[in-house]
Amino acid sequence: MKKIILAAGCFWSVQYKLDNLKGVISTKAVYANGHIPDASYNQVCSGETGHAEAVLVNYDESVLPIKDLLLFFFQIHNATQLNKQGPDIGEQYRSGIFCFEEEQCHVAMKIIEELNSQAKYKDKKIVTVVEPVSMFNEAEEYHQQYYRKKGF
Repeated sequence: MKKIILAAGCFWSVQYKLDNLKGVISTKAVYANGHIPDASYNQVCSGETGHAEAVLVNYDESVLPIKDLLLFFFQIHNATQLNKQGPDIGEQYRSGIFCFEEEQCHVAMKIIEELNSQAKYKDKKIVTVVEPVSMFNEAEEYHQQYYRKKGF
């Protein structure tokens, strides 16, 4: 089993979509790559912690290679929007790939380069940050599996 942290706006929808992808074993809503430990939702929403709302993804690479997982990630959000997704605005909603392994970052950068060379990205380039995981903590329980709890 491998793990990676993906950020693509509010983690509720991202977690739901990733949970339904074959090869994903489990997910957790997390706050990732900020500068204070054990951040809370209110702290992250203040915009002062540097965290991204994100999803810790545990996946089976024999079923879901990292390249396929990342290509799916780029399909489920607009990676050309800086610090926002839809109506959610702020650094905590940035597009990000936070890697536990150097190879994951390498694959991510290669995919971004390939996507940016496509005509679709002629006028707007991908702004997804790609960096090693520096710190993360689980989001509060009420954020976990939010869409499933609410019946979406």
